Amino acid sequence: MDALIYSAMSGAERTLHAQQVRANNLANAATNGFRADLELARSQSVQGYGYSARHLAELQANAVSTRSGTLTATGRDLDAAISGDGFFAVALGDGGAGEGYTRNGAFVVDANGALMLNGRPVLGDGGPIVLPPHVRVAISENGTVSVQPEGEADLQPVDRLKLVKPEAATLAKNTAGFVVGRDGQPLPADDTVRVRGAHLEGSNVSAVEEMVASMGLSRDFEVHMRLFKVADDMAANGNRLLRE
Repeated sequence: MDALIYSAMSGAERTLHAQQVRANNLANAATNGFRADLELARSQSVQGYGYSARHLAELQANAVSTRSGTLTATGRDLDAAISGDGFFAVALGDGGAGEGYTRNGAFVVDANGALMLNGRPVLGDGGPIVLPPHVRVAISENGTVSVQPEGEADLQPVDRLKLVKPEAATLAKNTAGFVVGRDGQPLPADDTVRVRGAHLEGSNVSAVEEMVASMGLSRDFEVHMRLFKVADDMAANGNRLLRE
């Protein structure tokens, strides 16, 4: 009976966690560059003498879906999107310490000329990218950021966006929602990543898939609750037999 309780309890916990992951994905279905989370769990035996028949669902760090979202032309010079696989790099800490990765390319320039994304410095080959005074910005296919200085007609390259293309299995998300390496180390730049300037990529979340999965998880949770009731009834019947 207690083996049944172990299974029901662990399954219910895993189902609640999966529902949270799906709900977060749905909440970000319209967030530019958002990568859907994939909930992971595995079966684990309970340690200890006499517990070999009991198993728990061990929750693991969520994986990240690398499926591409839809690219939309914006006509804005500072917008950029990854074409195919890859990510932009931003600094997570003060002074450029630590890196995070994203598909969101809605860049802005702050008062000091620094290229920023959601308050984070955007990284290039030489660290955070800082633009000189300019009247126009262009981002090329290989990630080169060029500006047209005031009073000049030609574009001049300033830096190149740091672009990475890691394996999906090596990625996780931090608490700020940025993709990071599972080992916590910065990822190497990859020259094969392609960029489309004046475009933005939408979320890769499929609202239909997430809704269907959520409904399935709700049914799973109901099953686990019924198992709790079955275990309670079995215990009550066993106690009654012992009294008779």
